[in-house]
Amino acid sequence: MLVIRLILESFNFAFNSLKVNKLRTILSLLGITIGIFAIISVFTVIDSLERYIRESLNSLGNNMVYIQKWPWMPPEGESEYPWWRYLNRPVPEAEEAETLLDQGKTFDNVAFLFGFSRTAQAGNDQMDNVTLLATTYGLLDVWNLKVEKGRYFTESEMRNGVPVAVIGAEIADKLFSGIDPVNRTIKIQGIKFQIIGVYEKKGQDAFGTSMDRNIHISVTKSYAMVDVRNNDRGQTICIKAKPNIDSDKFVAEIESIMRNLRRLKPMEENDFALNEVSLISNQFDQFFVVFNMAGWIIGGFSILVGGFGIANIMFVSVKERTKIIGIQKSLGAKRYFILLQFIFEAIVLSVIGGIIGLILVFTGTIIVRYVSEFTIVLTAGNIVTGLLISSVIGFIAGFMPARSAARLDPVVAMNSV
Repeated sequence: MLVIRLILESFNFAFNSLKVNKLRTILSLLGITIGIFAIISVFTVIDSLERYIRESLNSLGNNMVYIQKWPWMPPEGESEYPWWRYLNRPVPEAEEAETLLDQGKTFDNVAFLFGFSRTAQAGNDQMDNVTLLATTYGLLDVWNLKVEKGRYFTESEMRNGVPVAVIGAEIADKLFSGIDPVNRTIKIQGIKFQIIGVYEKKGQDAFGTSMDRNIHISVTKSYAMVDVRNNDRGQTICIKAKPNIDSDKFVAEIESIMRNLRRLKPMEENDFALNEVSLISNQFDQFFVVFNMAGWIIGGFSILVGGFGIANIMFVSVKERTKIIGIQKSLGAKRYFILLQFIFEAIVLSVIGGIIGLILVFTGTIIVRYVSEFTIVLTAGNIVTGLLISSVIGFIAGFMPARSAARLDPVVAMNSV
């Protein structure tokens, strides 16, 4: 009951202080408000960006290896990207993907793919710079794609290069607005493709990739539309591991089969890159650590200033209520009662500043979501963090004024002017 009474009295004193000294209180709380706004804003943006990137990385597959001509990162231990060492490498080929699928014991599925741009036309409507994604049959399983309307290719259609296509949701909306595109035709480079399916709409990920603007065709058919032999068009072999397979064993088997296919000698360097999603993920981990530190530094200075402001309010509050403190002590109030009373009051004032800062952050997230496609969410964890920081700053800022109030002599305090 005593603690509850202390808290209620502290709230009462705090709000009275706000009413009586509005300008002084607002100016003093401004530092806490700006500090909490700065820190929680940075944390909120980082959390939202991290979630967005993690989701994009997951779409690439944590249990996947991408065989490509170019590595995603510089070699281990090197900071500079030695592009000249990779320039004359051969590009991956569809035949290599088939061999990998036949020989791999740890592989769940394999797909070969590359992309190129063309104009797509349906009736009088057309779209320029549409990406045609040419692949082998296994892409649906490897990338966990979902066909919303119609169906996926049959393996026979893929192998024989039948002019059929599965299109993205954005292609369907723009070229077949209000019409079911399944079983209709789309003309690309003078070739008519029958649309057999439409992919589920996903939106663009952090790496700018999306099936929404893609037209998916077979690799076999694409050979009649574009020259890919020894031409670098981003040819990639995607390999998905079987469930619960050791990552090192999985990568080692891929490397062994590829070296045999390329007839590389034991001491020769690989003329292909094995790109793993974990390599990018580790780099982003370091990036987010630096960003979090920057958030603490940016907001720390504002919170420090805000803490001095709270301390200033509390010293003034002690001065103004010296006679009341003397009366309370003369009536038997213990030191801890006076100490806790002022500490609670400082915490209340600091938390009010923190809540205002959080409201500003929340308002900012709504504005960002309204004006852009990027979703920023103020999480419960960041709200709790903001309130905890405010409470700790309030405690620290209010301790010394509360201590000086608790140590006042009751006689001297009652006779103060």
